[in-house]
Amino acid sequence: MKLSEEQLKNVQELQNQFSGTKLQLADLVYKQSLLIKKLDELKDQFTTLEQSLIEEFGQDSVIDLKTGIVKTKEEVEKEDAEKAANQEAIKEIKKV
Repeated sequence: MKLSEEQLKNVQELQNQFSGTKLQLADLVYKQSLLIKKLDELKDQFTTLEQSLIEEFGQDSVIDLKTGIVKTKEEVEKEDAEKAANQEAIKEIKKV
């Protein structure tokens, strides 16, 4: 017995696709491990920088990542409360 040419071609084609897909998966797993390692390195760098900033500006400091302005937690809470009050006032004005 022997496979027909078409059967053999189909089996070989599927085997090649299967092997290729397994190789792609192995590459992805390897890349994933590299990315996890990179994330760990970035986390360590962030922790080091964070500790440095805490030493310089204090534990409860809040940094605006857009402007670089550093405020105390109390300043931010006060500003947030003022914004909320202003928004409520605007809502009341719009009702009128």
